[in-house]
Amino acid sequence: MIELLPPALILLASALWIALVPNVWHRLGLFFGPVLTLYAIWMVPDGVSLTAPFLDYQLELIEASPERRLFATIFAIMAGVGGLYAFNHARRLELASAFAYASGAIGVCFAGDLITLFLFWELMALFSTLVVWFGGTPGARAAGVRYAIVHLLGGVILKVGIEGVVVHTGSIDIQPLQANNFDTYMMLAGILINAAAPPVSAWLSDAYPEASPSGSLFLSAFTTKTAILALILLFPGTELLIYVGMFMILYGIIWALLENNVRRILAFSIVNQVGFMVVAVGIGTPMALNGATAHAFAHIIYKALLFMSAGVVIYHTGKEKCNELGGLYRTMPITAACGIVGALAISSFPLTSGFTTKTMISEAASMEGLVLVWYVLAAASAGVFLHAGIKFPWYVFFQKDSGLRPKDAPWNMSLAMLLFVAMCFLIGIMPAPFYELLPYPTDFNAYKPGKVVFYLQLLLFSGLAFFLLLPLIKRTNTLTLDTDWLWRRLGKSLALHGLNALSKLSSAFARVSPLVTSRITQWANASSSDQEQQGTLSWSIGTTAAWIMTLLILYIGYYYW
Repeated sequence: MIELLPPALILLASALWIALVPNVWHRLGLFFGPVLTLYAIWMVPDGVSLTAPFLDYQLELIEASPERRLFATIFAIMAGVGGLYAFNHARRLELASAFAYASGAIGVCFAGDLITLFLFWELMALFSTLVVWFGGTPGARAAGVRYAIVHLLGGVILKVGIEGVVVHTGSIDIQPLQANNFDTYMMLAGILINAAAPPVSAWLSDAYPEASPSGSLFLSAFTTKTAILALILLFPGTELLIYVGMFMILYGIIWALLENNVRRILAFSIVNQVGFMVVAVGIGTPMALNGATAHAFAHIIYKALLFMSAGVVIYHTGKEKCNELGGLYRTMPITAACGIVGALAISSFPLTSGFTTKTMISEAASMEGLVLVWYVLAAASAGVFLHAGIKFPWYVFFQKDSGLRPKDAPWNMSLAMLLFVAMCFLIGIMPAPFYELLPYPTDFNAYKPGKVVFYLQLLLFSGLAFFLLLPLIKRTNTLTLDTDWLWRRLGKSLALHGLNALSKLSSAFARVSPLVTSRITQWANASSSDQEQQGTLSWSIGTTAAWIMTLLILYIGYYYW
């Protein structure tokens, strides 16, 4: 019977259970929800299996394929492991919001039409904003508003593109498109905003570090990866994405190297890693799309490991700046070891999942003769090792002794991390069973001797460079601003000037209001009969609504920024 239920609906029902059932009984939803969802995911047959009429269209609520199923699988696993990690310290409503957020991501995975995709897309935006707000600090509330505004903008852009495609083609089916007109460019732009493509990427590094430690864990998994799936389904082989992805790779590395805040380092590295996937989608060959799918799966695992280990440190010490940490391996050996595994995996170290997935993308570039792309990917692997593979564990767990002696992770946090450590090594050591789940058949061998030696040399020499240059990259108590400066500084300035202008306009209006009121009354009496016949709203009501919206926007900008 359960195989007849949409997987997203099962996880959404578990979110409602977690929110509404009191005491410890809500924890049943944390376990059974993801397990039942995972079972339902693998019971969905390939093709369209559930439809519903809507206006003149037939919605395809569930459509399955290998890549859709693989993305949905890791989303369900992430929800379950995240719930295990967070259940003893996260608030019940935060966990419910995180599960509803995950259900939106799974809904996107199985959406067979553009309307269904958009509805689940916006469900994700709504509940991910709540996850940010559950950080519970003034910074989290302000970041949540900025996050909501950016995703509202991205949703509107995507909706405009979808409407254009539907109007001009008459089809709502999800199928490969060419980015060659206004409609498709709008769709592509809306998706890339969710993928955190610069210059609209600062929402990620702005919001994720402001959430709670468990909130950051959930946020790291879903939004950017659903964007990758959307690109795979809608824009495979779009050459523009190769250049966008390369820019994301280098952009994320540079900002992560400059950053002092631990979670902001990890947030910028998401931009970097998603860039690899965007490049793969742009290449668009079966090998490349296999690489994008596999790397998204692996990325969720090792990125979760990094955020979990950082979350334990923040949970026990209350500190998250590199210059305030160090020497924690003495009392947090499990957390340190798990963080190191995540760091090695993100750096594509052999025997880890990152190596067996990221090298597929490099192989795809090589097969297509994209020499520059191959070199950028290789150089980027060294850069990732610098900012995440070495910098994160070195400054957090080693370097100088900070004098902090926190306890190691509680049993549930340790178990969650160890589960993902096992998956990192399982995919890294025995990738063949995992490759069989990919959308296209492949005989790719990641462990060719020359390839292994090349990556070991690359990583070891970049590690040597890190320690030789260590005196020059000493961490200080600094804040690195991205394009979020535009709304942190410029936006606030514009809001203040706008409020000042409105104040002057209000004063001027007050002086002439008797005359204006008289004229408006005469105009309204003269045109009321025509308006009644036409059934239209009066001009004054529309103007009032416009002023109210303007004032609300300025008020929100001033108050939260």
